[in-house]
Formats: sequence, structure tokens, C-alpha cells
Amino acid sequence: MTPVGTEPEFADRVLGGWLGRIAGNMLGKPVEQGDLWTRDRIDRYLRQAAALPLTDYLPEPPSDNDGPELRPEWRSCVRGRIHGSCRDDDVDYAILGLDLLETHGFGFSTEQVGDLWLLRLPYLQTFTAERAAYRNLANGIKPPLTATYENPYQEWIGALIRADIYGWTCPGDPRRAAALARRDAVLSHTGNGVYGAMWAAALISAAFTAPTVRHAVDTALTVIPASSRLARTVRRVASLHETRLSWEDTLTTVSAETAGLGWIHTVPNAAVLTAGLLYGDGDFTRTIALTVRGGLDTDSNGATAGSVAGVLTGADAIPDQWKDPLEDTVRSAVFGFDGVRISELARRTVRLAGRASTAPAAARSTGPGPPRSGR
Repeated sequence: MTPVGTEPEFADRVLGGWLGRIAGNMLGKPVEQGDLWTRDRIDRYLRQAAALPLTDYLPEPPSDNDGPELRPEWRSCVRGRIHGSCRDDDVDYAILGLDLLETHGFGFSTEQVGDLWLLRLPYLQTFTAERAAYRNLANGIKPPLTATYENPYQEWIGALIRADIYGWTCPGDPRRAAALARRDAVLSHTGNGVYGAMWAAALISAAFTAPTVRHAVDTALTVIPASSRLARTVRRVASLHETRLSWEDTLTTVSAETAGLGWIHTVPNAAVLTAGLLYGDGDFTRTIALTVRGGLDTDSNGATAGSVAGVLTGADAIPDQWKDPLEDTVRSAVFGFDGVRISELARRTVRLAGRASTAPAAARSTGPGPPRSGR
């Protein structure tokens, strides 16, 4: 018996997490450039294509499209053209995390995370903080200096997108999930960049047992410093949601309050993600649609929102228009995993969760709490 009920129920929710992550990533991929594809431009595009409300993957550009161009990958990730998932780092890191836990177990070290990157992940498929850390690793620099040497991206979203596997394999144990995510994150990130990974892992872990999305959001906040800017921003979104302010007005308010941080920074993206989750209120389609329409790092936010929503609903309850085009197949740059079945990734994740629940006490230790100083 797992923390979420029977083994089949748990397996369905893990598969929901994988499917949700991949579908949400695919939904956001064509408009992944937050300085160009603003919230207003995304909705203008959807209105031109008669695709509001958004209930499926993005449509092809209409013939009279007068807005910015979609990303070059759009031809393989818009409705009617999808045959399996596109390759993307938001999915690669979930796969790499699975391989990490299968190879080194739950007692893995930060150094082992770096070694696996060098072994399994092509350098040119890394970006921002991950590329800086990869370069540092290749030059013989050891963690945690890999995160700080010539790395101006330390608080960007990269570590957050690597966190899902720790939530999926630690269902109902958010503090442990956060500790594992932190051990991974410090290879490339500091401050709110690390807190974002801890928060996301805890959020996904809590989704297995929380009675509502809001409970999961509140639980996830307990693993990061309350004074951190990330925690303050997530609480701000939750408080605006409580006042029944509209989704649009909530994002406008928080966007003004986080102005200047950049569209790949963890904090404003966590605001978009939190708003998508709360206003989506457990509905899979509404959750990923609102999150992607929120702009900024659309594919990363859509992926994490889809992971949380997929865990909440389970795979069976995810509407077919999101699942069927994926054809149970993943494209990946991770060596040895290209073309792997999504269902196989989910089965291996379930096995890992079983190993986690029987791991020795030392390996299951949550480790030190979050740093006391927040930013």
C-alpha cells in the first residue's frame, strides 16, 4: 500500500505526472520566449485562430497572422502535427533524474549528478545555469563552486524543472522530496534558484495526498524560507486568489511587483505557475491552459503545472486530446533514452518509489533544512 492508496492508483498518478509534464511542455513550447510572447500576444494569437478557450494544443499560425513568429519547433508540437513528444530540456531532466536514482540510489551526491550530466547529456542541449555548471564541471571545478563561478543565472528556473522526479518518488513526503531536489539543485543554482527546485519537488509530492491544490501549494511553502522572495511571491498570488480577484488581474498585479527579474527567473515564473494551479482548481485542461497563457517561460511552467495536475487527476482522467498525440513516445537528448515509452518511464518511477520507501534510514534522511537567510 502506498501513501495514495493501492498500487494501481499510485501507478496511474505517476503516469499522470509524466503525461502531464510532457503535454504541458508541448503546449507551451511554440511560444517559449517570454520577452516576445507576452500574455497579451499569446491571447491575441489564440483569438485570431479561434482557439479561446484553450482546450487543446496550440493551433497552427493562421494565414493572416500578424504577430511574432512561433519558435522553430512549432511544426512538431501544434495540434494535428504531433507524433510523439518533441525533444526538450524540461523532459530531458526528468529522464536524467530517473537515471540518477536508478544508478546511484537516493543517497546520491551532488558530484554524482554532475558526473551523470557529463556522461549522458550533450553540452549543447544545456542552457543558462546548467550550461555554466556543465562548463565548470568539464574544467575540473567541483560543486558547489560549479554554481557560482561565472554563472549569472543562479536564480533562474533551471533547477526547478529538474525537480519532478523527487516529488514522484517521494509521494506524501514533501520534506524529503525537497531535500533530494536541493542536493541536485546546488550543482548549478543558489538562493531562489535552489528554493524553486525544493518548492516544486514538495508541491508534486504533496499533490499525491493533498485534498486540494491550495493545500499542496501551502504545504510546499513549508520547505523553503518564509522570508525568501519566492515564498513571499507565492503567498502573494495565493492571497490575491483568495480575494476572488480575476486570474488576469492577479497576474497583472504580481507582474508589476516582480518587474525587472527577467522572464526566465524563478520568482516570476513561480507566480505564473501558482496562479495557473489555483485558478485551474484541479482541472487538468484549465490548469495547463491558464499556466501557458500566463506567459514567461511557457514550456517550463506548462510542464510543471501539468505534472502537478496529472498527479492530482491520474492518467486515466487526463483528456484524450492531450495524451493520444504523444503516442506513448518521448524524444530525448539523454544518451540511451531517445524513443523510450512514457509508460516505461512511469513504471520505472513507480519501482523507484518502492525502493525509496524501503531505503535504509541514512539514505532516507531529509538532511539539513533550508538555509535560514532568504532573498
